This record gives sequence, structure tokens and C-alpha cells, in this order.
Amino acid sequence: MVVGSGPNGLVAAVTLAEAGWQVLVLEAAEQYGGGTRTEQLTLPGFLHDVCSTAHPLALASPAFRELELEREGLRLVHPEVPLGHPLALGRSLLLHRDVDATAAQLGRDGAAWARTVGSAGRHWASMADGVLEPLAVPPRAPVTTGVIGAAGLWPSSWFARTVFRDEPARALFGGLAAHATLDLAAPLTSAVGLLLGGLAHGVGWPVAVGGSQSIADALVRRLESLGGEVRTGHPVTSMADVPAARAVLFDLTPRQILRIAGERFPPAYRRRLAEWRYGAGVFKVDWALDAPVPWGDEQLAGAGTVHLGATFAEMAASERDVAQGRVPERPYVLVAQASGADPSRAPDGQHTLWAYCHVPNGCDVDMTDAIERQIERFAPGFRDRVLARHVMGPAALEAHNANEVGGDIAGGVSDWRQMAARPRLSLAPWATPDPSLFLCSSSTPPGGGVHGMCGRSAAQLVMKRLG
Repeated sequence: MVVGSGPNGLVAAVTLAEAGWQVLVLEAAEQYGGGTRTEQLTLPGFLHDVCSTAHPLALASPAFRELELEREGLRLVHPEVPLGHPLALGRSLLLHRDVDATAAQLGRDGAAWARTVGSAGRHWASMADGVLEPLAVPPRAPVTTGVIGAAGLWPSSWFARTVFRDEPARALFGGLAAHATLDLAAPLTSAVGLLLGGLAHGVGWPVAVGGSQSIADALVRRLESLGGEVRTGHPVTSMADVPAARAVLFDLTPRQILRIAGERFPPAYRRRLAEWRYGAGVFKVDWALDAPVPWGDEQLAGAGTVHLGATFAEMAASERDVAQGRVPERPYVLVAQASGADPSRAPDGQHTLWAYCHVPNGCDVDMTDAIERQIERFAPGFRDRVLARHVMGPAALEAHNANEVGGDIAGGVSDWRQMAARPRLSLAPWATPDPSLFLCSSSTPPGGGVHGMCGRSAAQLVMKRLG
């Protein structure tokens, strides 16, 4: 039995079903998929990813590599370049798949980029295995993981200042590191920059044809072909809502699990779940556009993702404000323009676009204007292209997906304390004190992202313990 149908829950279900288990997935929403749902949020014919769009981790993940979901019809396509980063109006950097092409833009920092981020890209498979299976015994790719991990332990503010000499390379790296949703002066933020930059070089940042829902659809098709079932519109508020099963895996965060099954746990474990810290939230806007974004630098049109923050200092100030509970005046904005690579997401000649910024958890401030001003800063006339917009602040995100507590899309803050103990310090953190209940969400290792490894690891532990 799996409660929750995000990518981790579905991977857990498929892993068990392939081993011969009879599996039922219960999902509260009317549509399965969790953070990989795609909906017509604005106008008919415009397909918007409600949460995730770029999927480097899906390509790099051992779980997805083994499942070979292309056999179920999943198609991932690549934009012309994974990432663009404007430094000023009309002047941008592109993070190419090719390390040398990227380094060539960075002047005297080109060699340092190739030596650090480029090296992570050359060793992407072993890096991904080590990062996504951090508790494997014996360790996966210990040499590569150790070398990259040693650099990744440092705050990105230190890394950018020490490794790179000029602003362009520092800004490009800072935009990557800011995906950590932490103060850029915090430890481990360099690891996020190295991982995402390395994967951009190693596997790219593809999008799913038809929207991210296609990933969930492929997993469900595989599950159903093995005799499994997904039951939507079935909220679970207590264990009384769960049919009898040998094992129950929760693709939920600690707050939901405590409410559902808290009476099954001893006081110490209940306290651990109750003390779980959720991270910063996001404020997201989706747009239906009548034409492509009018970027001041036309080469940004080919980028699947665009980071808006110009300088490292500007992005660091924004993320520091959020970490300290303040709303940034000029937020760091992540933009996804998937319809360039996947025209099926919008009517002919038109486009979808989404962007979000980080805000304090549970923040109720409307950031629509601040986000659109950041886009207009680098794409004058953007607002003239808007046919319709759809806004989701932290409360709306949580209402849409109860795992996104306070708008936190990563299942809990990913600082060093909660990465070491996620949700508790253990070589088997997916287990609970109840031998029939397990966790498989992004609140367990290796954390957030569409990689399915939390679900795979939990399912493997279930089979090891229960046979």
C-alpha cells in the first residue's frame, strides 16, 4: 500500500509490483502525479506544469534509468540550451551542454569552470549515483562522490568568491546554487550548484513532451501493467482510511504522517516528526502568451530555464532576506519556458511560461508584480504578450498539494542538519518504529527533486525486511 502518488510514491509502487507485490496507491487529489501534474491553468489548450518542469534528475536517477519509461511512451526533449542567465539587458550567459562552449564565455574563469562544474559533468553518472544513494553500503562511486562532496560542503558564497575571479562565472554558479532555497552563505549550497551544473553538462535539463504529467502517466501505465492500481479522490486522514496491508509507504511529509499514524509511534519518534522544519515557500505565476518572451538578448529564447538575478550579490541578498523571514524587494526568479522545446503545450505560435520566486514559508504577500518586473527588466514588453495569468502563493500550493506545507516544494528545509537526519539519523531513515509503516517522500534521503530515489530506497527496504 502506498499513500500519495507523487513520483516517489509511484516509483515505490512500481518497484514493489515488479517484485511481485500486489500494490494499491491511494491519492487524495482527483489526479495522480503530485509535483508532476500538468493542468490547463490559464486558457484552454495551454498546458502548464503545476510544479516541476526541467528534469535533469529524472535522466540521471538510477531509479528512472532502470525503469526505462520510454517503453511506456515517455518522451523527454531538450531545449537548445539548458540554462540562460542575463547579466544585464542584452547581455547574457548560456550554460551549454558542451563544457568548452560554456567556459569560452567566462574569460579567465573558463578553466576554473571546466575544472569544477565541468568535471562534475564528465563524471555525472557516478556523481548522481553517489548523491542519490547517499546511504548505500558499500558506497556508490566513493572517489567521485568524495571529491565533489568535499567541494560541495562549502557555502556557495565562499565557493564562488574563491574559485572564480569575475562576476559572470560567479553569477552563473550562484543561480544554480540558489535552487537549494537556502541562504547562499549556508553550507552545502555549493553541492547544489555542482550537481545541477554538472547534470546540465552531463545529461541536459530536458522537459517531458505533453508536460510533466507524462512522467506520472508512464509510471502509472507500468504499475497497471503489473496488476497495480491507483485510486484517486481517496484522502487518508487516519489509518482507518487505509485498507489492511502488510506494509504502508507514505509519500507524505512528517506533518501529514504524524496526523495519520501518530498513535502508532513512540513519543520520541512523534517528537522528531513534530519538530521537522519546513523550508522557504515559493510564489508561482503561470502565463499564457501570444508570442515568445521578448528577451533583450535573443539567444535567451532557446534556454529551457532562465535565472533572473544578474549578479551573485543580488541573488544572495534575495535568498538571505527569505532565510531571515523577509520578503525580497528584488527577488531571484526562476523562469521555465518549456513550450519552445515542446510546442504541444500551447496553440500554434503561442507559448506557456512559468516563474517563481522564494518567499518565507507561509508568506501571504502577492509577488506577481515583483516577478513580472524582474522579467520586464530583461524582456521589455513582456506584459504586452500576456493573454492570461494564474497565480499560486504558498497557501494555494499547499491547498493543491498538501505535501507543500507553507509553499515548501522540497519536503522540508535541506540544510546540513536535515540532510544528515532526514527525518532522523539512521542508515534506514525510511523505516519507522512501526515495522509495517515506512516513509518514501522527499522528507527522506536524498531529498527533493523528480528522481524517485526516495521511493525506490523505501521499497527496497520493505522487501528486505518483510521478504
